[in-house]
Amino acid sequence: MPINDELKMIKRFKFLTLILTLGLSSTYAGEQAAAQELAKQSQNPVGNMYSVPIEYWHHNGIGPDGDGAANMAMLKPAIPVTIGKVNLINRFIVPYMGTDPHNGGDFGNVILPSSESKESGLGNIQYQGIFSPSEPGPVIYGLGAMVEFPTHAKGLGSDNYSAGPVFLALTMPGNWVIGTIVQNLWSVGGSSDPDDDVNSFLWQYFVNYNFDDGWYLTSTPIMTADWNAKSGEKWTVPIGGGVGKLMKFESFPPLDFKLQAFSNVVRPTYGADWQMMFSVKMILPKAMFQ
Repeated sequence: MPINDELKMIKRFKFLTLILTLGLSSTYAGEQAAAQELAKQSQNPVGNMYSVPIEYWHHNGIGPDGDGAANMAMLKPAIPVTIGKVNLINRFIVPYMGTDPHNGGDFGNVILPSSESKESGLGNIQYQGIFSPSEPGPVIYGLGAMVEFPTHAKGLGSDNYSAGPVFLALTMPGNWVIGTIVQNLWSVGGSSDPDDDVNSFLWQYFVNYNFDDGWYLTSTPIMTADWNAKSGEKWTVPIGGGVGKLMKFESFPPLDFKLQAFSNVVRPTYGADWQMMFSVKMILPKAMFQ
């Protein structure tokens, strides 16, 4: 083969190799960007997608000797419905728990009366309905209501129906998802026992920093106040955070994994001194059901 022909073939081979490399690099970069965007949407409490999160919470150090614990598994499915120019995000919180003897109070989303014995079973089921614009601007907001139903096993919740407002706001600039949720529950009927009265405040901020490959850093502590408790015993304030990873599969919906740990820097007497959570969220884009 003449030398000129060999040189032409070598040049063509190098050119094809370059095109293939650039194409693969572009595909990989696109997949990374898609994973990051899906992770950000998963972290949006009013995102327009179906999701089925399962959370495990461990609260450690409860009771007078500081050696008790409360363990909770919570199912939190979210179902968005578009109504004109707004989305209604329907979210249910279904807790199942086991606790050692404790003085009661707020355990994140769960409000418990005091107990002198070990208890396990279903807690009170909660429903959230939050309205949010279907085409939001740089700041996303939502407003709605929450209702708690007395579905608990003995000793694992109030016998009252409770209700109250929910407000949230967030923004998603660049790699960040930053926002806050505020709510308060009051008893609205059911039991005449004053021990069942509920007046509970919850504030959660969330700060997430997302990387290109689906990994992210996260801090989503749940701060609570039991307004019926005596002075100095109302607040539980955790600080901490952890990591998460969104994983995509060829023949299965994406899964969002998250692990966090918190120290309760403010807590009631005999309240938990630390807590941790692990969650798995199955993400089902709304377009799958249309």
